[in-house]
Amino acid sequence: MRIRRILATVIATAALAGLGLTGAATATAGSVTPPGSVTPGECTDGGGTIDRSTPVLPTCRGGMYDGQTVD
Repeated sequence: MRIRRILATVIATAALAGLGLTGAATATAGSVTPPGSVTPGECTDGGGTIDRSTPVLPTCRGGMYDGQTVD
Protein backbone atom coordinates (compact mmCIF):
# COMPACT_ATOMS: atom_id res chain seq x y z
CA MET A 1 0.00 0.00 0.00
CA ARG A 2 2.77 2.40 0.93
CA ILE A 3 4.64 1.66 -2.30
CA ARG A 4 1.57 2.56 -4.36
CA ARG A 5 1.28 5.95 -2.65
CA ILE A 6 4.95 6.70 -3.14
CA LEU A 7 4.80 5.62 -6.78
CA ALA A 8 1.71 7.76 -7.41
CA THR A 9 3.42 10.77 -5.79
CA VAL A 10 6.55 10.29 -7.89
CA ILE A 11 4.54 10.02 -11.11
CA ALA A 12 2.44 13.09 -10.29
CA THR A 13 5.55 15.13 -9.45
CA ALA A 14 7.26 14.08 -12.67
CA ALA A 15 4.17 14.99 -14.71
CA LEU A 16 3.93 18.45 -13.14
CA ALA A 17 7.65 19.06 -13.61
CA GLY A 18 7.33 18.12 -17.28
CA LEU A 19 4.48 20.58 -17.78
CA GLY A 20 6.50 23.32 -16.12
CA LEU A 21 9.46 22.75 -18.41
CA THR A 22 7.24 22.72 -21.48
CA GLY A 23 5.68 26.03 -20.52
CA ALA A 24 9.07 27.61 -19.89
CA ALA A 25 10.39 26.48 -23.27
CA THR A 26 7.33 27.86 -25.04
CA ALA A 27 7.61 31.22 -23.28
CA THR A 28 11.29 31.50 -24.13
CA ALA A 29 10.80 30.63 -27.78
CA GLY A 30 7.97 33.12 -28.13
CA SER A 31 9.96 35.98 -26.67
CA VAL A 32 12.94 35.43 -28.98
CA THR A 33 11.04 35.32 -32.28
CA PRO A 34 10.94 38.69 -34.05
CA PRO A 35 7.61 40.01 -35.36
CA GLY A 36 6.49 39.36 -38.95
CA SER A 37 6.81 42.96 -40.01
CA VAL A 38 8.52 46.02 -38.59
CA THR A 39 8.28 49.78 -38.98
CA PRO A 40 11.03 51.67 -40.82
CA GLY A 41 12.21 53.11 -37.50
CA GLU A 42 12.46 49.67 -35.89
CA CYS A 43 14.49 48.39 -38.83
CA THR A 44 17.04 51.20 -38.73
CA ASP A 45 17.16 51.31 -34.92
CA GLY A 46 17.90 47.58 -34.94
CA GLY A 47 20.94 48.15 -37.15
CA GLY A 48 19.39 47.34 -40.52
CA THR A 49 18.72 49.17 -43.76
CA ILE A 50 15.52 49.22 -45.81
CA ASP A 51 15.75 47.38 -49.15
CA ARG A 52 13.08 48.79 -51.47
CA SER A 53 14.06 46.64 -54.46
CA THR A 54 11.93 43.68 -53.33
CA PRO A 55 8.86 43.08 -55.53
CA VAL A 56 6.01 43.27 -53.00
CA LEU A 57 7.05 45.05 -49.80
CA PRO A 58 10.29 46.66 -48.67
CA THR A 59 12.49 44.34 -46.59
CA CYS A 60 14.79 45.05 -43.67
CA ARG A 61 18.35 43.92 -44.48
CA GLY A 62 20.90 43.33 -41.73
CA GLY A 63 20.59 44.02 -38.03
CA MET A 64 18.15 42.49 -35.60
CA TYR A 65 15.17 42.33 -38.01
CA ASP A 66 16.99 40.94 -41.07
CA GLY A 67 14.54 39.54 -43.62
CA GLN A 68 11.39 41.03 -42.06
CA THR A 69 8.99 43.07 -44.19
CA VAL A 70 8.77 46.80 -43.55
CA ASP A 71 5.32 48.39 -43.29
